[in-house]
Amino acid sequence: MTLRRVAALVLVAVSAYGCTRKPPPVAVAPPASPAARTDSSAILAARAQARRDSIAAAERVARDNAERDRVARVARMRETLSDIVYFEYDSDQLTQEAQEKLRTKVAIIRANPNLQLQVEGHADERGSTEYNLALGQRRAETVRDFMAGYGVDTGRIVTISFGEERPLVEGGEESAWARNRRAEFSIAGGEITTIPPEVR
Repeated sequence: MTLRRVAALVLVAVSAYGCTRKPPPVAVAPPASPAARTDSSAILAARAQARRDSIAAAERVARDNAERDRVARVARMRETLSDIVYFEYDSDQLTQEAQEKLRTKVAIIRANPNLQLQVEGHADERGSTEYNLALGQRRAETVRDFMAGYGVDTGRIVTISFGEERPLVEGGEESAWARNRRAEFSIAGGEITTIPPEVR
């Protein structure tokens, strides 16, 4: 036998041995047991519930914040409605500042059709009681008429005069008198439910 034949036989034998070897086994995870599947479902359900709870909590916070904001805005509107307007001595004419305040009040009243306003006219201590009662009434009516000019029904505005009987500031000098020549406001009926955009 020649060397070539021996080499060829060795190569054939080695090739045959290599082909007959089995590949190493691949590790396969055993199928999940029913208990493991249940645990996995419970974890997924808990995660889904936690997500729903988180969303619900965020929605509650948003609702609470919106309600607090609404309550604060209503309080500001009530303050605006009660803001006093002042008059010059022995006058029932509205100043520019008074007109600006009244236009803001008008916006609130028009946005809330059930709202009614009481306007109280006041005067300082100079002049007779009768004269000051009449002056206070003219001041209250001037306010009412101004608001009516902006579309507020006069039936929604009640006027009353206290003349000099209810001074805001006691004293016999101009600084006190200037504070007592005024119209005061209070809500006579209804509620603020709508905040007009121009006074938010």
